[in-house]
Amino acid sequence: MSKHLTTTAGNPIADNQNSQTAGARGPLLMQDYQLIEKLAHQNRERIPERTVHANGSGAYGVLEITEDISRYTKAKVLQKGEKTRMLLRFSTVAGERGAADAERDVRGFAMKYYTKEGNWDLVGNNTPVFFIRDPYKFPDFIHTQKRHPQTNVRSNTAAWDFWSLSPESIHQVTILMSDRGLPKSYRHINGYGSHTYSLINDKNERFWVKFHFKTRQGIQTLTNREAEAIVAKDRESNQRDLYESIKNGNFPQWDFQIQIMSEEDAKNAPFNPFDLTKVWPHKDYPVIPVGVLTLNENPKNYFNEIEQASFSPSNVVPGIGFSPDKMLQARILSYPDAHRYRVGTHYEMLPVNRPIVEVNTYNADGAMNFSDGNSSDAYYEPNSFGGPKEDSSFLEPPLAIDGDANRYDHREGNDDFSQTRALFELMNESQKEQLFNNIAEAMKGVPDEIVNRQIELFNKVSPDYAKGVKKALGK
Repeated sequence: MSKHLTTTAGNPIADNQNSQTAGARGPLLMQDYQLIEKLAHQNRERIPERTVHANGSGAYGVLEITEDISRYTKAKVLQKGEKTRMLLRFSTVAGERGAADAERDVRGFAMKYYTKEGNWDLVGNNTPVFFIRDPYKFPDFIHTQKRHPQTNVRSNTAAWDFWSLSPESIHQVTILMSDRGLPKSYRHINGYGSHTYSLINDKNERFWVKFHFKTRQGIQTLTNREAEAIVAKDRESNQRDLYESIKNGNFPQWDFQIQIMSEEDAKNAPFNPFDLTKVWPHKDYPVIPVGVLTLNENPKNYFNEIEQASFSPSNVVPGIGFSPDKMLQARILSYPDAHRYRVGTHYEMLPVNRPIVEVNTYNADGAMNFSDGNSSDAYYEPNSFGGPKEDSSFLEPPLAIDGDANRYDHREGNDDFSQTRALFELMNESQKEQLFNNIAEAMKGVPDEIVNRQIELFNKVSPDYAKGVKKALGK
């Protein structure tokens, strides 16, 4: 027997084809509550899109820990033999919802792990660095990636003007304009936590850590021309590839690795290990194998499970913590704030965001609160009525902080070029040629003053870098 159609209040609907009118040709009746509900709901079917990372795809999977790293962390999710269900959302950064997948951009790599100690979110990208190191500049940077307020089109001039005035961006710009700036699919990218985090062991010792996910499918990329041909026929090429690969049992996998730095090493490092524009050299801090990540389950409803998925680096578990990384510190605040605005006050009650453990807070009320509610006398803290209590056993070791409060110049005395130079020198001739040509294409229409300013930065990386770009520009 088929189910009968109802309103959202459960009232049966007898006719879902015709509105109520005053006569066959007459006007609509205001009493047609079923019509009003249908139209009013349609007006509200879309929540605000993400300010960045608006266009994305996702899937569920499992993280299996195959190696023993208990000397570094007590986090249960990272203990050998542990298997944890998770959600991974891929995305582009700049494009709006509906933007083409095969565009040159950084790719988001956001993970939510449903652990036995609460949710752990690791919100990263397919690059180990970022364009800026101070969050004060993040809104300005994102403005350059969005539409011009007058023309309503993307502006190459805005992007290169900002980058040429922000030398700390050159490492990420070089990656973006290289072959890796245009991946073939989400399955063919690496993922990075990017920020520096901390691991804490059962002795309450802290270690600084970088998280890496290396694709087992291999890095595969597209040229601009190949991407243009794909976009002309399929704007959802990466979404389609991910969904169909999992549907067909071709489960993508990544090797999970970490880099470790002691607190003492961090004090003596020749660079700031908490600077998001820097990598930790692998020869000094080799990667340590930890486990394998496998995606094996497609979502059943894209809106419910991917569009409403809300990730935040503020979601950590005992044994995993933060660092003095300024960008990370800001994201701890800004991500949950964005979700409360975009999805709603109680976004973490939604099934895709809800942890698998019991949640005990004194948060009260708010729109769309569908918890069981607190009807006991223990609705505040501290109380004398057996309500949830703090547990000092979860305290982290103290982090030593010193210095005067000031607006320190994050560019003063900072070497923004040597790591980019090392990356450039790792490229073969074909990769360098792609880099030069990609930059030249991305500089179309940009005023000479800005182009020349950027070429001066390339020259500080390597004279060959500047010469190659100038040649590609026909200068």
